[in-house]
Amino acid sequence: MSETQPIELDAGTPEIDLAQVKKRSVAGVVALTSRTFVIQIISFAATLLLTILLAPEIYGIFFLVSSVVNFLTYFSDVGLAAALIQKKTKLVRADLVTTFTIQQSLVILLLILLFSLTPYIRNFYGMSSAAIYLMWAFGISLFLSSLKTIPSVLLEREIQFNKLIIPQIAETLVFNFVAVYFAWIGYGVTAFTLAVLLRGVTGLVIMYIVSPWLPALGINKKSLSHLLKFGLPYQANTLLAVIKDDGMTIILGKIIGTTGLGYIGWASKWANMPLRIFMDNVTKVAFPAFARLQNNKKKLGLAIQKSIFYLALVTLPILVSMGLLARPLIDIIPRYQKWLPALIPLYLYLFNAAWASLSTPLTNALNAIGKIKITFRLMLMWTGLTWALMPFLAIKFGYLGVSYAAALIATSSLVVFIVIKKYVSFSLPSALKTPLIASAALAIYLYSSIGFVTDYFSLTLISLGGVIIYTVAIIFLEGKSFIKNTLNYFKLGKQ
Repeated sequence: MSETQPIELDAGTPEIDLAQVKKRSVAGVVALTSRTFVIQIISFAATLLLTILLAPEIYGIFFLVSSVVNFLTYFSDVGLAAALIQKKTKLVRADLVTTFTIQQSLVILLLILLFSLTPYIRNFYGMSSAAIYLMWAFGISLFLSSLKTIPSVLLEREIQFNKLIIPQIAETLVFNFVAVYFAWIGYGVTAFTLAVLLRGVTGLVIMYIVSPWLPALGINKKSLSHLLKFGLPYQANTLLAVIKDDGMTIILGKIIGTTGLGYIGWASKWANMPLRIFMDNVTKVAFPAFARLQNNKKKLGLAIQKSIFYLALVTLPILVSMGLLARPLIDIIPRYQKWLPALIPLYLYLFNAAWASLSTPLTNALNAIGKIKITFRLMLMWTGLTWALMPFLAIKFGYLGVSYAAALIATSSLVVFIVIKKYVSFSLPSALKTPLIASAALAIYLYSSIGFVTDYFSLTLISLGGVIIYTVAIIFLEGKSFIKNTLNYFKLGKQ
């Protein structure tokens, strides 16, 4: 294939039409949720077991080290991968080769920097040798992950998420099983080191099996110039996100220590789990789908409204249930009393997650329609608030201050709803009415029932009652045909 020959996205057609976008988008969401549901259950169980087996300090070391490497990971890309997905015209091989070459060059430089800075990082945080080995493992994993970029981009641009999830499933299985096993036999931090390395190798091998691509080196100036027009502003947003999250974690590790970081990590991990299961899958599919619909604002508005509705319908009841059942669960799960100090942070991070489940799809839509400068300003606002509030409150209130800041910052997401209405028309009240009312009914039921939770059997019965209450509320608000219509809607995506 020549460097300038277009890469067809769909055999027999010049581009994916609107009907295909809808079908593949819905099928992609279904694939990324239903087909990974068992994997998410395994991940859930693994997180529970790891938080039982490991001390808060070890959990804090994992979050600290991963944040250090994630911070460096930002510099491994200049937004070219996202530019490939968002590009309106057809891809050519020169685009792919240029992106691959730039990224590998940056990754190798970062690995050299990481290993060079090891003595300084060790001294600054007082890291053990095991923590350093974990950091190096994350660095090697970064290199392995960068090799998967082009095959992954090709699948995302084609909205072929049914294939993309295969290496993700394998990575999740390997990481969780290895981490839990070695934590169980007493390896501590090293359990994460082995899990990170084996996850990276597994994902790389399987990705090239499901999406073969012949790597090559070279830089095409025309391709690079075109891709950077979207890539650099997009990457600027990513930089702010990295500074806001991983950069702050690096600072907080020094202020509140690894134990305090462990409490915050535990709370944010559980609070964000529904978002990782549902929101990430929807937004991953929505970005290329919204990009294809950017010239049809009416259909784009309907797609945004639909995504918010179903995200809220699924995530809000889970967040409500987690908040109300967390205290009795800490009492009945063996060796879980050590996480009692993290309960207040959990409540506040659940509040944060509720806001994120609504605002993230909207910022994703702004990126998809090319409004990168707008999302940059939004990210600049959130980064400024994070760095203004978190260190100050952390110094004043310790790890609790971090969660106070997270909750305060979450409310600023109101700005996103105001901004996007200038570009796309949709009804937010229509999208949120049913999820909010049904979740309120669930909250009232659970609040009045949690006093009866004394063991796993009573917890199961009360949880089943909550499912019934929530389902009845939805049917009452949406009508008896709602479930049937929803099933038909997602079934269409598979046809």
